[in-house]
Amino acid sequence: MKDTMDALPGIERIKERFIGMLQERQTTIAQHALSAWKSTDPTKAAAHLETAQGILHQISGSAGSLGFHDLGLAARNAENAIIAHLGDPSSELIDAVELIDGFVGEGQKVIAQR
Repeated sequence: MKDTMDALPGIERIKERFIGMLQERQTTIAQHALSAWKSTDPTKAAAHLETAQGILHQISGSAGSLGFHDLGLAARNAENAIIAHLGDPSSELIDAVELIDGFVGEGQKVIAQR
């Protein structure tokens, strides 16, 4: 499948654009996760997590389609952890934060391969 994707017209341009936006998106996700972690207001914390979850959802679909499978999986795992936390706020936020950190690490690998 990777060979087929590389042969498609313009796929490299799309990959470059995706990677170019990845650093900014990672920063935004990390800022929202940190804001949720520091927040004493559960409503504001949930809003930050929902924003991060939405961005992770977009990345998860795009990454897999572009051949960045590990990044897509890391984004999906972090997204699912946020969804689980939002569904049960008594659960530990650290689980989601650790998976977000793992996603950032995978993103850095993709960026470094550029």
